[in-house]
Amino acid sequence: MARRKNALGLDIGSSSVKLVQLRESKKGIQLANFSMAPLPSEAIVDGALMNASAVVDTIQGMVSAQKLKTKEVAVSISGHSVIIKKISLPAMTQDELDESIKWEAEQYIPFDVNDVYLDYQILQSRPEQGQMDVLLVAAKKEVVDEYSGIVREAGLEPVVVDVDCFTIQNTFEVNYGFPPGEAVVLLDIGASTININIISNGITTFTRDISMGGNQFTEEIQKQLNVSYDEAEAYKLGGERGVDADSVVPQEVERVMASVSESMASEIHRSLDFYLATSSEGRMSRVYLSGGTAKVPSLARTIENRVGVAVELVDPFRNIQVDPKLFNLDYLNEVRPLAVCAVGLGLRRQGDK
Repeated sequence: MARRKNALGLDIGSSSVKLVQLRESKKGIQLANFSMAPLPSEAIVDGALMNASAVVDTIQGMVSAQKLKTKEVAVSISGHSVIIKKISLPAMTQDELDESIKWEAEQYIPFDVNDVYLDYQILQSRPEQGQMDVLLVAAKKEVVDEYSGIVREAGLEPVVVDVDCFTIQNTFEVNYGFPPGEAVVLLDIGASTININIISNGITTFTRDISMGGNQFTEEIQKQLNVSYDEAEAYKLGGERGVDADSVVPQEVERVMASVSESMASEIHRSLDFYLATSSEGRMSRVYLSGGTAKVPSLARTIENRVGVAVELVDPFRNIQVDPKLFNLDYLNEVRPLAVCAVGLGLRRQGDK
């Protein structure tokens, strides 16, 4: 039987769309396509599609520019429309669990259970206690259907709808593996949300979303320096892009960046402290950053100082073969943190569990 092809990984973020196509063979995983296109601001707000036609146009433009033949697509969602909970249930068979999960889920989900798609995975059985740990994922039907609708409108076929934090976990596993006996923290910092996923012994043990992100930097610069959104955005990235040195006092920008980084790091620290206080899993060995905001130079240092654990950027292409004749390696290196979610989606195939 021929191996099913990988789906196109389509990461629809609040500031840009990323598209990844991977080819898996006996020789390993190869990057076949990568592209990224900005979205108009306010096209997606807190995961809600405010300007669907702009998103559809952007996706169509990317697909035709890359001359892509594959129609099957994997997308992911995150934010308030997704609930992820690790729950303990009495030990039961898979069939019994299939029967009862809906009733069990009702206690843990703040939405009507008929308004969500449910998925779950048995993490581990603890027969000595007659218990088992189950990871429960609920996603609002209207949001899943909305994202699927956008993909279909763009002429593609959604075959997998994933959740951002598991997508990032997939990318991490393929590129780094999970060291036994260690807990690693995957932090995805996008334009509007910070997603925390702590993985111990290869299993998700804690997830949390914080409503903060790169927009905070832009808004603060806008407010403090009294400049337009676009100028503020340019100053935020100024460390990398080199804004005209005479036009503003860069120290001002750095001061604002540092204070936003501090408040972000302390929010993250608070969540990690909560995890350590409530979990028996032990120490965190390392923090890995992904997402566009991970590129803010002061942020990784600030988190490292605050949390007291080494912080590094995830490289989603670390174990993926990239042909330098087909891709600009400097560009890929530049956008690594932005590509993490899209690579994880590009690893998926139709019919995956």
